[in-house]
Amino acid sequence: MEEIECEHMHRVVLKDIPLERRPFAGLARPVHRVLFGLFLAQFTLVWAGSWLAEGDLRTANWPQGLLVVLATATLLASMTLQLPGQNVILASVLIAVISGAAQAIGALTGIPFGPYVYTSEIGQQLFEALPWAVPMVWIIAILSSRGVARLALRPWRSTRDYGFRLIGLTAVLVVWLDFGLEPFATRVKHFWRWNPTKMRSDWYGTPWVNFLGWMLTALLILAFVTPSLINKKPVKPPPRDYHPLIVWLLLNLLFATGTATSRLWLAVGLITTGSAVAAFWAIRGGTAKDGCS
Repeated sequence: MEEIECEHMHRVVLKDIPLERRPFAGLARPVHRVLFGLFLAQFTLVWAGSWLAEGDLRTANWPQGLLVVLATATLLASMTLQLPGQNVILASVLIAVISGAAQAIGALTGIPFGPYVYTSEIGQQLFEALPWAVPMVWIIAILSSRGVARLALRPWRSTRDYGFRLIGLTAVLVVWLDFGLEPFATRVKHFWRWNPTKMRSDWYGTPWVNFLGWMLTALLILAFVTPSLINKKPVKPPPRDYHPLIVWLLLNLLFATGTATSRLWLAVGLITTGSAVAAFWAIRGGTAKDGCS
């Protein structure tokens, strides 16, 4: 009897011991706000420079490089508000490794994107055929597109095929982002150039197979990354996060502005139309009630 009472007392004592709080738990939101503010400031600088006919602000490449870093940082910081930090780190590493391998193989062999060559304008390379910024571009494309897709599909969260819809729409939005990136990167900034192919038709010099390669690479990445992006302990519907939509739209605005200054009007029209359609469905889905539809 005394042993039982003693064991009960130990249980009560252990139960009453307060758990140690994580020392940095309260910093996630302030850090995200700071990074998002820095991203907006840098975007404004780069966007304003794209209107200039000449000058260091238009020709220098470091502003775009810093914008890529800040866009990656603010998206990852935003995700830590909803997911454990280890999940976010794992997802970003998987995206960087898979996309980096695909782009390096593509630059060396032409598969699966078509024949292209990076120029010195894109900056330093991590190793042969892979500039440092390319994996970050993929992290931005995947995470921002997935955030837009989650908003658009929010009314269908309870359906059985929601996961497949989310992966499919994310891949489509990634490819749509690349439709604006390609003329901006090749005709405006000259980050890479495409070698001629036997196909007579292309998108401002970019072969159509490139977009198929982006679609397949995005699907491959999402197949590996999606498990780490799922909250294993959902207690309620996730909050409506418009941050990825803002990043996605601002990047398209930059591409549209750059192509407009170079008079690539078809690209401007496609980027503008795609942005308007995506924004409409994302806002519509974000403001709708949760449930099936």
